[in-house]
Amino acid sequence: MQNLSEKLKLLKEKIDNKQTVKIAILGLGSVGNYLLNYLNDWEFDNIQINIGCRNIEKAEKDVNISKVANLIRNNKTKNIYINEVNLDNIITIEEFIKTVNPDFIVNASRVYSGLKYGSISWKNIRAYGLWTPLAMKYIKNIMTAHKNTNSHAIVINTSYSDAVIPWLKSAGQSYPDFGSGNLNHLIPRIKMAAAKQLNVNDISNISVILAVSHFHDVVISKEGHVEGVEPLIKIFYKNEIVQIDLNKIWKDCAIEMPVDAKRNMMNASSNFEIIRKIILALKYKTIQILHIPGAFGNIGGYPVKIDGMKVEADLFQTYFSKEDMFLVNKKSIYLDGIEKIEKGSLFYTDELTEKVKKAFNVTIPKEVKYKDIEETANYIIKNIIEPQTERII
Repeated sequence: MQNLSEKLKLLKEKIDNKQTVKIAILGLGSVGNYLLNYLNDWEFDNIQINIGCRNIEKAEKDVNISKVANLIRNNKTKNIYINEVNLDNIITIEEFIKTVNPDFIVNASRVYSGLKYGSISWKNIRAYGLWTPLAMKYIKNIMTAHKNTNSHAIVINTSYSDAVIPWLKSAGQSYPDFGSGNLNHLIPRIKMAAAKQLNVNDISNISVILAVSHFHDVVISKEGHVEGVEPLIKIFYKNEIVQIDLNKIWKDCAIEMPVDAKRNMMNASSNFEIIRKIILALKYKTIQILHIPGAFGNIGGYPVKIDGMKVEADLFQTYFSKEDMFLVNKKSIYLDGIEKIEKGSLFYTDELTEKVKKAFNVTIPKEVKYKDIEETANYIIKNIIEPQTERII
């Protein structure tokens, strides 16, 4: 399996030679459908979209409506193909990768579909790390298939990459190149809050560099404060750093949002942003900045630089040192219920285990070993998710 720099070089060669870039979406729920529509609508035409999913009949309907809608708007549509894939079965994932030979693979799947886990966890335990074994279940299969096929695809993981990618790396497994969502869902809120404080309308001239984990995306977005752990942040207006009241910024970031599947517009947009900025950087030899949870197997969220001239990617350390970013993310993700990830095991915080016992009368293990991921995920579904959803129904 190639490293990220090698994958970027192969992708650049395809772009330079005007070859079709193949993007594979695994899972066609709400995230996958939104991403399909964004890619289908994209002005960069030289792409092929490949869907891998369990329900072909449903996928055909989703693809057809995307095509028709885009033909109405733009009188064009991308080439879109559908393949049957069972993400519980590594062999079928391998067959999909061999057949498609993608340049990007986006994991848009969920083990327990149709439910935002945060709708259960935030009001009860104010932490999201509990669900990490569920987020691991399919991506570990995808990465095994990716390795077995010696794929050159750049892999993007959608679900809780702050902990998922580090866990895979810690266990000595292949891990995704990029995580999407979480961290960069907060960036637009900060931009809108900064524009309000600066009294300007040109939000596109506001930029943000941020390092912090998923917990702060939630606590700032829902409650408008930082729970005693200050994120690393720089805010710019027309490329100049601005001095701004951060407490007011955090407060103004707490804006109302849907709690149903419409929230996944953000996850899909995060996936799209990664693909778009990578291609822009390579095509035009520019530098693009992304905000990535789990970047390079590090716990939490970080700014990442894609250098299209050098054809490489690395943590963006112009404003914050690697050590400072590691430290703030360690503190932040602890509040999300994760004490550490090491030697292939995830360790929940004592505070989280106590909260889970009190809220759900369920005892979760302090340590979850890599080999126990599926067993733990199934235990959480049976003992926490299903009883809670039954109460809702």
